[in-house]
Amino acid sequence: MRFTSTLSLLAGLGLAACATPTTPAAAGAGGAPQMAVATLSPAASGGAPGIVTFTAHGGAVDVHVVATGLVPGSMHGFHVHDTGNCASPDFMSAGGHFNPDKKPHGPQDGPHHMGDMPGLMADASGRIDAHFTLAGVALDGPAGYVGHAVVLHAGADDYQTQPTGNSGGRISCGVIAAAI
Repeated sequence: MRFTSTLSLLAGLGLAACATPTTPAAAGAGGAPQMAVATLSPAASGGAPGIVTFTAHGGAVDVHVVATGLVPGSMHGFHVHDTGNCASPDFMSAGGHFNPDKKPHGPQDGPHHMGDMPGLMADASGRIDAHFTLAGVALDGPAGYVGHAVVLHAGADDYQTQPTGNSGGRISCGVIAAAI
């Protein structure tokens, strides 16, 4: 039943092709996940529904984010958070940024949390459709993204304010699950 509702969301966002889970044969050695998905749910106070797909290859992860219902032209901080829990109405249950290496918050081209990702801009229709690659991260293992939450914030990340980037409230949240 849950897979059916996820497929409906994906179809509504134009991502039905991304809904196909990988087969066990496509998984990495030892069954390590090669693809993971998080369905973004909007906060009780308002936010953006969406979907995030993560595809591992080598020592990097490709990320594809689609979200709708945002203010046109608005910038949003986007992070993997420590706890895979989006149960509280404000998503504070997701904890702080995922940071197993205890690094400072920052942009991709400098020292940064493992959960720090590039900011996302909504287009003229209030939609985000972004692709980017993160080096040095994984989906599985103790420092992997699977089991953590991904959070879209109300404002832009300044990549300076510690430890969060001053991105504002949490408007959308989803738990990252292996798609194998």
